[in-house]
Amino acid sequence: MRARVTAVLAVAAVIAAGCGGSSSGGKGTTGNGKLTGTIVMMSAAQQNEAAAYQQIFDKQINAKVKYKATVESLSDFETQFQIRAKSGTLQVAAAPQPGALPKLADAGQIVSLESLGFNIDELNSLVGKSFMDLGLYKGQHWGLPTNINLKSMIWYPKKAFDAKGYQVPKTWDDLMALSAKIKADGSTPWCAGYESGSATGWPATDWLEDIMLRTAGPDTYDKWWKHEIPFNDPSVKNAAELFGKVMFTPGWVLGGAANSTNINFADAPKPMFTSPPKCWLLKQANFIAAQFPTTAKPGVDYDWFEVPPIQQQGVLYGGELTVVGKNANKAVAKDFLTRFIAQDVQCAMGGVPASSRISPNINVQQSCYVNPILGQSSTVLTGALKDGTGRFDASDLMPAAVGSGAEWTGMVKYLRQGPSSLDSVLASINNAWPQ
Repeated sequence: MRARVTAVLAVAAVIAAGCGGSSSGGKGTTGNGKLTGTIVMMSAAQQNEAAAYQQIFDKQINAKVKYKATVESLSDFETQFQIRAKSGTLQVAAAPQPGALPKLADAGQIVSLESLGFNIDELNSLVGKSFMDLGLYKGQHWGLPTNINLKSMIWYPKKAFDAKGYQVPKTWDDLMALSAKIKADGSTPWCAGYESGSATGWPATDWLEDIMLRTAGPDTYDKWWKHEIPFNDPSVKNAAELFGKVMFTPGWVLGGAANSTNINFADAPKPMFTSPPKCWLLKQANFIAAQFPTTAKPGVDYDWFEVPPIQQQGVLYGGELTVVGKNANKAVAKDFLTRFIAQDVQCAMGGVPASSRISPNINVQQSCYVNPILGQSSTVLTGALKDGTGRFDASDLMPAAVGSGAEWTGMVKYLRQGPSSLDSVLASINNAWPQ
């Protein structure tokens, strides 16, 4: 049975609307107004996810237009994104770091949605103003939300988990007790992998952010990513130490904390699906399900629970803002973005298991999703956005020199060098903040 997915970014009074405006004319159009040429979308998606994108582009876009839309998967996306934007060769990119956009906008390396002719009020209605505002800078919007994902998820091998009599933890203390129980039973509680090419370390920042929400709370979390408190504030150190409790307790992490930085995040789930499981718990966003064995059934062979509360609860989410480079064919780019975020294309994406992405388009029907996990994820996201406990990935909101630079490398150093390195790591990240 197909999953039922709620309108992920529907804010209480938002009314669904289509993407407004027609494509602008100019270079790249034929005499009768039909667009020609090519458009390449850079993506940090894994290869199988990129293949799913291309499958949908071919059926839902390329079959209906004169131009050709293709997706390019890059393991070093963050590096190439900056290089291509600066060189003027960037066409379109699905960027997971809103914090990187202001610098590119100031340099004139990307163009605003307003300059492309989009109706911002209609886009706010389509994907939610709170998400649109993540791309707002100096009165203009520099990216269109095309994907949202839930990060506050811990996965487990349900069939084996239930057979052992393990219980889903309701509190952080319960989670620590479960970890100790699995270790006492002769197995390893945690799967972990933080390698991701030039982005190595990012999954570890998700741990830090989830714990910050649950200890310091949303208000302090906001001060943190805005640098209204230093990165080595006691609240941040406390969160890092709780993360360290999981990573550095002997026998709790498969291969050990230091080696986790050499394991690709997409490979981290594999030991969870051996018989018996070699590790039992994995913290990762909803998109990791695309890396699970195709024979594994959601709700049967695997399931998930929210990262449990500590002092309080919160929900961490991320997503992508698709941006347009300064030298891109503007007419083609606008037409592509309009079609990409449209209900039919976004619904089709939900029908491809390898995509494992949740649409920010509030018109996408619940029946579009083949994986029930995505339906459950969207319910959590919707509730968090309504009650104000949801927060976007902090490292993706920070300036690129910090969020996708010093913090990633700092977390790798922490994992490799152990608890004694924490003070110097946090101070180094704080010192990387642009003046």
